[in-house]
Amino acid sequence: MTAYDYDLFVIGAGSGGVRAARVAARHGAKVAVAEEYRVGGTCVIRGCVPKKLLVYASKYAEEFEDAVGFGWTSEKVSFDWQKLIANKDEEIERLSRAYIRNLESAGAELIMGRAVLEDRHTIRLGDRRISARIILIATGATSFVPRHLPGHELAITSNEAFNLERLPSRICIVGGGYIAVEFAGIFSGLGVETILIYRGEKILRGFDEDLRDHLSTEMRKKGIEIRTKADVARIERSGDGVRVTLEDGAGFGAGQIMFATGRIPNVMGLGLEAAGVEATPHYAVKVDGYSRSSVDNIYAVGDVTNRVNLTPVAIREGQAFADTVFGGKDIRVDHANVPSAVFSQPEIGTVGLTEELARQGFRSVDIYKANFKPMQHTLSGRDERMLMKLVVDRDSDRVLGCHICGPGAGEMAQLLGIAVKMGATKADFDATMAVHPTAAEELVTMRDKWSG
Repeated sequence: MTAYDYDLFVIGAGSGGVRAARVAARHGAKVAVAEEYRVGGTCVIRGCVPKKLLVYASKYAEEFEDAVGFGWTSEKVSFDWQKLIANKDEEIERLSRAYIRNLESAGAELIMGRAVLEDRHTIRLGDRRISARIILIATGATSFVPRHLPGHELAITSNEAFNLERLPSRICIVGGGYIAVEFAGIFSGLGVETILIYRGEKILRGFDEDLRDHLSTEMRKKGIEIRTKADVARIERSGDGVRVTLEDGAGFGAGQIMFATGRIPNVMGLGLEAAGVEATPHYAVKVDGYSRSSVDNIYAVGDVTNRVNLTPVAIREGQAFADTVFGGKDIRVDHANVPSAVFSQPEIGTVGLTEELARQGFRSVDIYKANFKPMQHTLSGRDERMLMKLVVDRDSDRVLGCHICGPGAGEMAQLLGIAVKMGATKADFDATMAVHPTAAEELVTMRDKWSG
């Protein structure tokens, strides 16, 4: 039997890789993890966590305004971008250290450096070669900027947006996905004039149509300019900022331009070909239901596989991989009905099928909707409305999808995810007593089918 340096070698110390390494080590495997940048991965270092902190910060301007309707005064309010970023950095460093401690306490070895596959069992780190019986690729995804675009080097991505030295007075954000709309809310909330450019007809492709329309309306109310069916033709430097020219010839100036046009699997230079690992045309590592690649001892989890690109999914995949390969269990991750949130302003929480997909897959579908002003805005005077929507299979009465846009939507989606995963029916929702006064009570009090 061949002797290897490690039972498991993990490339990438993000959420999925760290979870897999910890669980495998606790199952008795000799484990090493290589990370070329910082421990914590996209979510902790330059994704979910810092983004949510900035979302919190950007909401306070409106909350100060809303407080006046409840008897408060808001005077001499100021904002310090540098202080926010410094505090954010301190929290990210704390979380990164916690990840390192968790790896060490589990008995896994952390190696800082870039790992490259040389063959199915060999990894190169600089001048060092390491062998492993099992290899796990957990390198995540990376921001994408179209390199063919003239002036693309003048653009930033979400990575750089977290560490700007100062806020621009005006920003152009290119993209219509969740990262684009979240950062549009962040910058707008912090007082930056914000323009969102998207080549499609509506923002948030893949989400329920009513959610897409509702969020667009509410974002525009907040002063965010959304230009759809538009794309950037070129970017030029202009003074301290940039000049953006669109394909239709329209142009405008901005302090910054940020691309949020999607992320691609982070596999460039990883050595997939040398190890015989197959990838999709869009660079994702091909895997089966057990996260096994085309090479039977090499696995991949998380965004690098481009299945469901969410941190909790990567963690679940890493756990299932380790429990199956090293714990003697047989676990396949179910990627159906995964709840998710978009921390736009107002935020979105969703789980299950959109109305469009439900109508394609089921013979008859019923829709229930509520569109109302949240109670908190009855005194604030803010012109903001909330949307709730249930998609129901008429034949079985099963709730196929829940879609919410408004305060607390992400928190609601987590609990709704349990109900939808369990196969709850509309009758189950109707039989559940409402919690009053809450916005969520609308989910169990909607009785009339939508006929619009």
